[in-house]
Amino acid sequence: MLEEFQKHIEINFQNLIKDKFLLACSGGLDSTVLVDLCTKSKLDFTVAHCNFNLRGEASNADEDFVQNLAAHNDKNFLVTNFDTIGYVEENKVSIQIGARELRYRWFAEIMRKNHIKILVTAHHVDDSLETFLINLSRGTGIDGLTGIPEKTDTLSRPLLRFSRSQILEYAQSQKLQWREDASNADTKYLRNKIRHEIVPLLKDLNPSFLKNFTKTQDYLSESAALIDSQVKELKSRLFKEDNDVVSISIAELLKLEPISAYIHALFKNYGFTEWNDVENLLSAMSGKEIHSKTHRLLKDREFLLLAEIKDETNVQYQLKEEQTEVLEPIQLKIETVHNLSIKNKHTLYIDKKALKYPLTIRKWKNGDYFYPLGMKGRKKLSKFFKDEKVDVVAKEQQWLLCSGEEVVWVIGRRADERFKVTKNTSEILKFTLN
Repeated sequence: MLEEFQKHIEINFQNLIKDKFLLACSGGLDSTVLVDLCTKSKLDFTVAHCNFNLRGEASNADEDFVQNLAAHNDKNFLVTNFDTIGYVEENKVSIQIGARELRYRWFAEIMRKNHIKILVTAHHVDDSLETFLINLSRGTGIDGLTGIPEKTDTLSRPLLRFSRSQILEYAQSQKLQWREDASNADTKYLRNKIRHEIVPLLKDLNPSFLKNFTKTQDYLSESAALIDSQVKELKSRLFKEDNDVVSISIAELLKLEPISAYIHALFKNYGFTEWNDVENLLSAMSGKEIHSKTHRLLKDREFLLLAEIKDETNVQYQLKEEQTEVLEPIQLKIETVHNLSIKNKHTLYIDKKALKYPLTIRKWKNGDYFYPLGMKGRKKLSKFFKDEKVDVVAKEQQWLLCSGEEVVWVIGRRADERFKVTKNTSEILKFTLN
């Protein structure tokens, strides 16, 4: 297996040959074998171990074992201890999900601190099969059937082409020692039930089952790549972004068949899961909206508007008199000029003496009003937005430049008459929205 592993690394994982990486090791069979293979392949890595404190002294014994394993192979060793039960209770998640969140968060942190770009884990083809069957039992699209990816930008799984039986055979031939987690035999967990009761039956039905499964995974991954390419092209044509709001023509969406498949493919990366609700939005009344944990989707006349959910209602940013630029929440350039040159909605000229510092940038709220440049009298912003046909999402994302309680500029849309440059202006400030 060592020779096959080294050839696999040379062809498919050149990054592991060139760069130092982090190897996640529990002390179990799979990760212990991976440490041995990587060491004998003369790869440069640091061993990382998570103690979840779920099995008393057995957890501490696992930690000691991995530390000794790293020392025996002359590798650096990093370890952390988690209050997993406390985390699970606080976040109301299962132990499996909680442990996963904790370990990958820690891996990301130590990779950043140690300037390591790649995390390596010991997942193998049996793990991928189990994931496939779990997703199949729960109902999933093609993404859930492509199994565990072999590589991402920051994660590599070089054992994914090898089976559990190959790994066990190698460990026994090399007389390796490893730790056994008794919970892995408990079939009350779905993955264990599939591992110990269902997968053996499938292998008995066809001795080449795992080999054929790997081929099927390759075909599914190729199909998924074709779909992703088509969806990417479609999104570049249909999704029009302006000021962090994406507008999608409903008429164009309705031309797609089958519409339900396209809806899922186009919006799955934004956290939506209730696909009937998304599809029903196409024929809903204007103003109807649905939310995921991260995004909102709004019906606005002939368009769907997609935007990230941000709570900035009470956020205010202050501008001091000496400032020459603003970097957040929007980008503004501030300069003193002698005359009015460029005139557009992204440029504001005002009489500096009319201002009261510090200025503030904030979101608009109900009751706000201003005196639109070129008009007599004041106008509520809600009425201004209606007259300008500003959609709901764009209204919620609208920033104001204010002097005290007075609106100086509905940024990017309209200036206020009270602060305009006149023949008596001695100092002109120019604000440019980038």
